[in-house]
Amino acid sequence: MLNYLLVAQAAATEPVIKLPETAIIKPHQTWLTRFEEATGLPSEVAVWGVNILAAIAILFIGYVAAGIARRMVRQLLTKRNIDETISGFVGNLSHAAIMTFVVISALGQVGVDTKTFAAVIAAAGLAIGLALQGGLSNFAAGFLIVVFRPFRKGDVVNAAGIEGTVEEVEVFSTTLHTADNKKIIVPNSSIMGATITNYTANPVRRIDLQVSVGVASDLAKAHATLLEVAKANPAVLKDPAPEVVNLKLVEGGTLIELHAWTKTTSYGGTNSQIVAAAPPALAAAGVKGPDKSLVFVERK
Repeated sequence: MLNYLLVAQAAATEPVIKLPETAIIKPHQTWLTRFEEATGLPSEVAVWGVNILAAIAILFIGYVAAGIARRMVRQLLTKRNIDETISGFVGNLSHAAIMTFVVISALGQVGVDTKTFAAVIAAAGLAIGLALQGGLSNFAAGFLIVVFRPFRKGDVVNAAGIEGTVEEVEVFSTTLHTADNKKIIVPNSSIMGATITNYTANPVRRIDLQVSVGVASDLAKAHATLLEVAKANPAVLKDPAPEVVNLKLVEGGTLIELHAWTKTTSYGGTNSQIVAAAPPALAAAGVKGPDKSLVFVERK
């Protein structure tokens, strides 16, 4: 009887290891006793070490799985002819959702009571909302960009005062590449809170070239010369037809403007060609600009 009491007392004095139910290693497994005998370290070291390694493995596998899921979502939406802006945004959103679940699972593996997360977030909802106000507004703006699509991937835009080609619309920001090959990341809320100019949304654009004609030159000849320059360029569209209009009187002459339509894809090159061809054509036609020479009159 005395032996049974001694065994019960020894069992009662053994330390109890508190771990979550999801833990891989349980404290009552027999190999922990062998670990203590072999290393001289307490069994808690083995238990927590293995479960920490398991949490790290969950994070690594989850990160890889989230990346694969993002690629699969993008490929699936692309095959269904969904715009790349939408497919990229949904892919990034799915990646963030999976990583949130993975992080919670890893915390539960090491003993963090994840059941209290909802209560904690609910209690601190106001504080979190104020702290993440900028992030939430960027997320909402990104959602609006995807839904209303003021621009798509590959469009040349002026957004929040920045001109560039749209590379990707992410959850909180939009990436633009400028003409001089700079990568600029713009918060979505800044884009939706300002004027957006999309230069490539429409299939055709108008080239506007302003020229000052002096009072000594024939204004009708200047009109005809500019029209000939526009019509001679094969990239200029016949419909709408090019035209020249008188804008306003300036000092010493008249300001006129050539309107020539071309395809958006060839706008830059066509504009450059017309700007280069107009001055020699006007000079050959005898059209000169305003005379800005100064005349000094001596008073007697």
